[in-house]
Amino acid sequence: MSDVTPLARVADGTWYNALGEAFEALRQEARRACHQHATLAPDERGAMAPWLRALFAEVGKRVFIEAPFHCSYGRNIHLADRVYMNAGCTILDSAPVRIGTGTMLGPGVQIYCAEHHPDPTCRREGIERAFPVTLGEDVWICGGVTLLPGVTVGDGAVVGAGAVVTRDVAPGQRVAGVPARPL
Repeated sequence: MSDVTPLARVADGTWYNALGEAFEALRQEARRACHQHATLAPDERGAMAPWLRALFAEVGKRVFIEAPFHCSYGRNIHLADRVYMNAGCTILDSAPVRIGTGTMLGPGVQIYCAEHHPDPTCRREGIERAFPVTLGEDVWICGGVTLLPGVTVGDGAVVGAGAVVTRDVAPGQRVAGVPARPL
């Protein structure tokens, strides 16, 4: 989307307050789109529901998102051609999330961009910052994986089921575990 939103102003990793009305309006729009996606019959939903397509920043050809799916805003999600997300994926897209061509996400994959403030008083006030997450081309993220703020997973990499990715994964590398380590 081309309009300037509060999200565009916080994409540089600085601390901001996520509890403002503008952020809530964007979250509500995403909730509606995700709800519509989840409540339609599969043959009515199609490969990419029009309300999700309109919400996302970019959607390539032959993208398929199983239901249920959840995102914080949608506006920071960039999907290249032939991206597949299995059931139960969540993308908390406070910063840009880019998913490359031919990449597959298993069931229950979680992508987190926001980092809440370490000070409890600031957390209570909704202070957070966000870092982008990038998945290259032909990446395979197995079921139950969690990707933390700021990570990049290189082209052709594989992340084993249940892993928690705290650092970048090199192209072609296979990682697994908590935290994820090379196999």
